Amino acid sequence: MTAPHDNLPDEARQYLQSADYVDSAAPEVQAFVTDALADLPSDATDKDKAICLFDAVRDKIRYDPYSASMDPEDYRASAVATQGVAYCVPKAILLTACLRAAGIPAALGFADVRNHLNTPKLAELMGSDLFVYHGYVQLWLGAESFKITPAFNMELCKRFGVKPLVFDGTRDALFHEYDEKNRQHMEYVNDRGLFVDAPMETFLSDFKAAYPGMVAFANKAKAERDNIKDSFTS
Repeated sequence: MTAPHDNLPDEARQYLQSADYVDSAAPEVQAFVTDALADLPSDATDKDKAICLFDAVRDKIRYDPYSASMDPEDYRASAVATQGVAYCVPKAILLTACLRAAGIPAALGFADVRNHLNTPKLAELMGSDLFVYHGYVQLWLGAESFKITPAFNMELCKRFGVKPLVFDGTRDALFHEYDEKNRQHMEYVNDRGLFVDAPMETFLSDFKAAYPGMVAFANKAKAERDNIKDSFTS
């Protein structure tokens, strides 16, 4: 019998270990994985596990861009696992950690994407339709690799009329290219590459430079931030 990682490409092996922000060994991440995989049989394949973990991070952690934080501690997978609400970057960090916790190699990826279906409130805060450091995940199932992003939960997709991303273990589930009316929704304009761990200092520095309005909003009192009304929050 072939050992689980015998046919892994060499590049994938570095993406198996727990890291600072992708802290797959943390109890909170381990508990999230155990819960997500609870209904799988004991002989479930890595493909089965990857699909379940993608679904769990996509739908159990509600997408909310107004939850963006300037505190590095909020980006640890162990923190995201218990928050219930996050945006694309922490959700990608959590999925990366969950996959590693299940023994599946996973890298954290970042890309700049242009969003064609934004809300007026978020566009005002961002001052741009370009999302820098959109988070995604690259995982390996044997020799094959796939790029996936668990950002938009199913409920949010229905609200926006966006085709939900579904990972079936055979192809990428990377971006919402078109909405249900076939209008262009999202395009990738710059891939920043793969990482063993989140480059937090660089990420936060670039985020603050790109979105001063979002940074000012993130620094407001939590009660004031929680009262915002938008399609992402209602």
